[in-house]
Amino acid sequence: MRIVMTGSGYVGLVSGACLADFGHEIICVDKDERKIAKLREGGVPIYEPGLADLIARNVKAGRLSFTTDLATSVADADVVFIAVGTPARRGDGHADLSYVYDAAREIAGALKGFTVVVTKSTVPVGTGDEVERVIRETNPDAQFAVASNPEFLREGAAIEDFKRPDRIVVGIEDERARPVMEEVYRPLYLNQAPLLFTGRRTSELIKYAANAFLAMKITYINEMAELCERVGADVQQVARGIGLDNRIGSKFLHAGPGYGGSCFPKDTLALVKTAEDSGAPIRLIETTVAINESRKRAMARKVIGVCNGSVRGKTIAVLGLTFKPNTDDMRDAPSLSIIQALQDGGAQIRAFDPEGIEAAQPLLQNVDFFHDPYAAAQGASAVVLVTEWDALRALDLSRLRGVMAGNGLVDLRNIYRPEVAEAAGFIYDSVGRGMAPEPEMLVEAAE
Repeated sequence: MRIVMTGSGYVGLVSGACLADFGHEIICVDKDERKIAKLREGGVPIYEPGLADLIARNVKAGRLSFTTDLATSVADADVVFIAVGTPARRGDGHADLSYVYDAAREIAGALKGFTVVVTKSTVPVGTGDEVERVIRETNPDAQFAVASNPEFLREGAAIEDFKRPDRIVVGIEDERARPVMEEVYRPLYLNQAPLLFTGRRTSELIKYAANAFLAMKITYINEMAELCERVGADVQQVARGIGLDNRIGSKFLHAGPGYGGSCFPKDTLALVKTAEDSGAPIRLIETTVAINESRKRAMARKVIGVCNGSVRGKTIAVLGLTFKPNTDDMRDAPSLSIIQALQDGGAQIRAFDPEGIEAAQPLLQNVDFFHDPYAAAQGASAVVLVTEWDALRALDLSRLRGVMAGNGLVDLRNIYRPEVAEAAGFIYDSVGRGMAPEPEMLVEAAE
């Protein structure tokens, strides 16, 4: 099939490369000339494990190409995906759909012959109806059907998720779209991946409902972690104990500093706004959003705690900046709120991340960045482990302690065992594993 992917960001690029690997002819379109130029030169504008090789292989095979010319690309397409950004709108939290509707108008003017236009961007319920109206208004003679096909990709594992999905959801109102979408996903359907056809509005809601449920699950175990710290229990054992119940499951029960990234923060907020506007408020998700926002900054208090109640004038090393490992995505990363809170307290920040420094630099002021965790920890009063990169899972704790001026270690991902960290000379605090350490004098190298 000849498929156009409108938008060459994270979703569009991964989806386009994977569909090309299935044998389809894919054209990825983007208005950003620098991005398209980089892709044509063999570069990749985002970090995702395996993506660069996947793109290179399909470009070489002639199945994947990149352009800024949407009109020419759409004219011969069987399917046009809309995979543009839908960020939270400033002021009210609703999803900003201006990019979606702009794409729909431009696509409408170029349609020739029957074409299925598919919203792959995460959009509120009813967006497909509006996309259909926009196309019909722009080009009354166009032969088309609008479908919804939400993505369920985890950053860091997106290629595997696309090629071996739990399910493929397609929302349609026009039966002519069904055989076309079946053909798009035939390679996956033959591998027994469930292909679920629903109404278009139902499909749109499935995406939001799924993300909101997972965000709520993360927030739930974070609340349990707070309780564990107060009563002397271990949240990791609590998570294991409840996760073995098949009705609950073990995934997304890892306590930490709160969720971030490109999906959960904006999608939960957009769902809350949609529910409010529909007269069916979702109190559970409203509370989830509020708890998650407050939790990120609250993590800074753990750092202040191991620094005897004050970080003013002290150097703090933050290891791991992206919202999760195996991505360079800094959107709503917990590290942003933690660093801001520490800076508000008077701390000087040194930071390390394997892939996120370039994306982090425009977002963080007065931070010194390093490409080595030990260099970042040099002279620090305390170290904070924020993202569980593999590079941070096997640190030489004795070496780390040796380059520091102090002995505070705050492990927000529960990577290390408390007894191991304490044996290396650290005042150690983690998330939801018994009582927080008693206040004691911070050891400084100058002593």
